Amino acid sequence: MSVSLSREIAPLLPYLRRYARALAGSQQSGDTYVRACLQALVADQSIIDTSDGVKTGLYRLFHVLWNATLVPPTTEDGSASIFEQTAQQRLASMAPESRQALLLSTLEGFSVQETGRIISKSDDEVSQLILDAIDEIDRQTKTDVLIIEDEPLISMDLAQIVESLGHSVTKIARTANDAIAAAKTKKPGLVLADIQLADGSSGIDAVKEILAEMSVPVIFITSFPERLLTGERPEPTFLITKPFNPNTVKAGISQALFFKNSASVAA
Repeated sequence: MSVSLSREIAPLLPYLRRYARALAGSQQSGDTYVRACLQALVADQSIIDTSDGVKTGLYRLFHVLWNATLVPPTTEDGSASIFEQTAQQRLASMAPESRQALLLSTLEGFSVQETGRIISKSDDEVSQLILDAIDEIDRQTKTDVLIIEDEPLISMDLAQIVESLGHSVTKIARTANDAIAAAKTKKPGLVLADIQLADGSSGIDAVKEILAEMSVPVIFITSFPERLLTGERPEPTFLITKPFNPNTVKAGISQALFFKNSASVAA
């Protein structure tokens, strides 16, 4: 790979890894797909089409290899996690292209036109795929949501988004202690967590303590996603950047619940 192309691709990798994990359901499985994409690119730089920009070309190449290679998801012991098993069950009733279109256009911020070029669909086809994905995921998943957010306006926006999808908000917690207590009082089916909270406490610490007591999908919300996407430690599978688009949050919620083990998240 040329030095110039390598420099253009490097800052895009944290976001490609985020996207791959959302598709695959785990950090390790998603990174397996990204490595396969980079290895193919190193072997033959001509396979990437940058006529629509390097980012679009990189994601388009990723999709070509995703559809052709189908690298099997793995965990540390080589077996599918419970979240991956749940995802596979739900995939049986959903067209993969619908989820791809949803994630590309919302979580990754591509336009409908760019999404169409990445997955080789028309604008109308992409729009319909997005609607189909949201409808199907919402039919499969309804749950109680714990919001950990200290900014009143942001927490109100998140609550409205959650409720617009048919879910319920169990609590809006402004500190780590409030969040931990709320989770113990009523077990959530999903957690939306900011990182820096009102009293200087950490949303990350709150989530760690909650996850030590129960299994629940978590979406982190931060202004600096690259700080959590370093590849040097376990990372959140679902991560949304501030300031956020409401559709991005909706997509993140749908994807997080898509991989949720419904049997282990009882209210």
